[in-house]
Amino acid sequence: MRIAFSKEADRLENRLTLLATVGSSAPYIGLFGTVWGVMHAFQSLGDVQHATLAAVAPGISEALIATAIGLFAAIPAVIYYNRLSTQVDRLLGEYENFADGLLTILQRQAHSLNKKA
Repeated sequence: MRIAFSKEADRLENRLTLLATVGSSAPYIGLFGTVWGVMHAFQSLGDVQHATLAAVAPGISEALIATAIGLFAAIPAVIYYNRLSTQVDRLLGEYENFADGLLTILQRQAHSLNKKA
């Protein structure tokens, strides 16, 4: 039973790895895109004679899209990771309780058979 329990736990927890990876790395990827875009916007701003908000705003706006996309990917991934992780923990707890209960029943039956013999 312990082997079956361990295999099932590995199978269930293995599926959570992708969600954990997306949830933890997507904001950083979005932030990297934002920094890259802002740097590009300021570099192009250096090429113009008169620096105005109208000259830099489109570049910064485009750069912030990277952050929005990163958050758009990360927030649902973290929510679903937490939800599924809780469900996996609950299910594994039920498996463990079932295994303990079955082992107790088998031990009682074995003990009662030993008394009769």
